[in-house]
Amino acid sequence: MSIIVQKFGGTSVADATKLKAAARRAVSAQQEGHQVVVVVSARGHKTDELVSLAAEITDRPPPREMDMLLSTGEQESVALMAMAVHSLGVGSISFTGGQVGIVTDNSHTKARIQSISTDRMRKALDAGKIVIVAGFQGVDIEANITTLGRGGSDSTAAALAAVLRASRCEIYTDVEGVFTTDPRLVPAARKIERIAYDEMLELASLGAGVMHSRSIEFAKKYDVPLVVKPSQSDGSGTLIAAESDQVQRVVTGVALVKDTVRVTLADLPDRPGVMDQIFSRMAERKIPIDMVVQDASTDGRAEVSFTVPEEDLAEALTAAEQAVKELGAGKVRHGTNLSKVSAVGSGMRTHTGVAAQMFRTLADRGINIGLVTTSDIKISVLVDRDQAADAVRAVHEGFGLDQPETAPPGVGWRQQSTTGVHVVADAAAREREIVAQLAAMEDIVVSEVSLDASQSRVTLTRLPDVPGVASRIFEAVAEGGVMVDMIVQNVSHHGHTNISFTVPREDIDRCLLLVREVMEPWPEAELQHDRQIAKLSVAGIGLRSHTGVGERMFRALAESNVNVQLINTSEIRISAVVAIEQGEVAVKSLQQAFGLSASR
Repeated sequence: MSIIVQKFGGTSVADATKLKAAARRAVSAQQEGHQVVVVVSARGHKTDELVSLAAEITDRPPPREMDMLLSTGEQESVALMAMAVHSLGVGSISFTGGQVGIVTDNSHTKARIQSISTDRMRKALDAGKIVIVAGFQGVDIEANITTLGRGGSDSTAAALAAVLRASRCEIYTDVEGVFTTDPRLVPAARKIERIAYDEMLELASLGAGVMHSRSIEFAKKYDVPLVVKPSQSDGSGTLIAAESDQVQRVVTGVALVKDTVRVTLADLPDRPGVMDQIFSRMAERKIPIDMVVQDASTDGRAEVSFTVPEEDLAEALTAAEQAVKELGAGKVRHGTNLSKVSAVGSGMRTHTGVAAQMFRTLADRGINIGLVTTSDIKISVLVDRDQAADAVRAVHEGFGLDQPETAPPGVGWRQQSTTGVHVVADAAAREREIVAQLAAMEDIVVSEVSLDASQSRVTLTRLPDVPGVASRIFEAVAEGGVMVDMIVQNVSHHGHTNISFTVPREDIDRCLLLVREVMEPWPEAELQHDRQIAKLSVAGIGLRSHTGVGERMFRALAESNVNVQLINTSEIRISAVVAIEQGEVAVKSLQQAFGLSASR
C-alpha cells in the first residue's frame, strides 16, 4: 500500500473549520487506498504570538526554553488534527517530533536531524490509523525538545516522505499552486501544472511563501514528487517532480526581483585572488549577493558587477571600497532603481534562440538591458525599475506563457525511482543515508562541482548601449544553429557595453562568421575569442542567500593561483571561466573546498 505525506501550514490549520477541512483531505486519501502521514505546523500566527509573549518576559530568552515554548504550537495542532480525524470516524494518533522518533543534535532553535525511527509510524499505519506528526521539532539524545529552524515543517515532511518512500508529498497552502508569474502583475498568468525541481529552485521568488527551497532540493535527491495544493479548494495544484522526458515548454515561468541595486568595481587588476578579496569583504558583512557578472578583461583590467538588496547598498559600498583599498587599485560605482527579470525553463538546455527571443521581446518594448547572467535553465537581465513590470509582461507574453499547456496531465514525468544511487535496498541503510544528507543541508549548500572543457569564449567590446543590440547578436547566432551557454553582459560605460558568451568548441568558427556579419553596422565594436576555455560550476541551493559560498569558491581558486576570466550566477549555480590549462587544478581545488567529488 502506498504512503502519502500531507503537510499543512499554519494558515491551513488556523481555526476549527480549516482543521476539519484538512482532516477530511487526510481521510479522503486513506479511503482512496493510501496510508497517510500528516505533518502540521503551528496554527496561524501562533508562533509569532509565542515569540511576542517571550519578549514580554525577557529580551534574552534561553534557546532551550524558546524551543520548549515554540514546540507547543505544533503540539496543539497535532492534537486538534487528531481529534478532527476521529470525529470523522477514522482512527488517528498524534505524535510530537520526539515521539515519532526524530532525534536531533542539541543546537536549540536551529537543530539538525541526526536519526529518524519509522517503527512507531509504520506500526500505526499498518493498524489503519492516520499518523499526525508535529513539524518543525524533535528531541536531542537527552530528550530535550529542539526546533529545526527556518522551513522546519517542510524539512520534516520531505524527510519523512523520503524515509517512508512515500509516493508523493502534498504541501497544502493558501495559494492555488505555482504560477507562471505573479498574477497580481500579469492577470493572464497561468497556474503551472508541473514544474521540474531545478526550475522551481531557480524561480525562487515565485516560490516564496509556498515551501522552503531546501525541502525541494531534498525531495529532488530522493525522487519524492511534491504537489503544492490549495487547502481551501479542490484545485489540482502544481506538481514539482523530475524533468519531463516529453516535449516541454522552453520557458516555464518569469520571475521578478523588484527592488535591487548594482555595485560595480572597475579597473581591477586582472590577477588571481581579486574575486576572493571582494567576496570575502561581502561575506564578512553577511551581504546577500545576487547577479554576479565579470566580463573578459581589457588591457589587463577586470571589472565585476553584482546586485544586492536595496537596504544593503550602504554596507555593500563600504565593503567594496575596503576591497579596492586592499587591492591597491579599482573604482567603485553603483546604480539604483533597478529590477531583475528572469526567464526560467528546462527546455533552454536543448533549444537555441531562447536568449535571442527574450532580448528581442525586450528591445521591441524599448527596454534596455543592463546586466545579463545565465544558467543552463535561466536568463536574468537587469532593467530600470520603472520598466520592470512592462518587461515581465513582455517576456511572459513573448514566450506564450498565458497559453494553456499542450501536454496532457502526467505525461512524461518520472515517478519515484525503484533503482538508482539514491535508493538503498536496506531500509536502515536508506534511513542513515537520508538523515546524513538532511543533517548536512544547512552546512553544505553546494551539491555538485563540475568542469566543462569543451567550450570556446566569444567577446564583443564597445557595442552601442541601446535596445536591440543583444537581440541582433543572438538572433544571428541562433539562426546559424549555434547553442549558446554562458552569457555575460556587464554595465555600460560612455554609451558602450561588452558582451561575452560561450559556445561549443566545434561551433566557434561558424559563430565568429555569424557575429562578424551582424557587427558591420557598429564600426567601433571589436571581436575577440578564446578557442579553448574551461568552465567551472558549483551548483546547489541557497547560493544567493549563503554569502560564504562565493567566498569559499574564489578563495579556493586564488589559493590554487587560478585566475577567473568570466563569472555569472543564478539561484542554484555559480559559473566561472578560467584558462583551459588551469581547469583540472581548479576543479580539484573546488572539490576539496566543498568536500565533493567533481562530476563531468
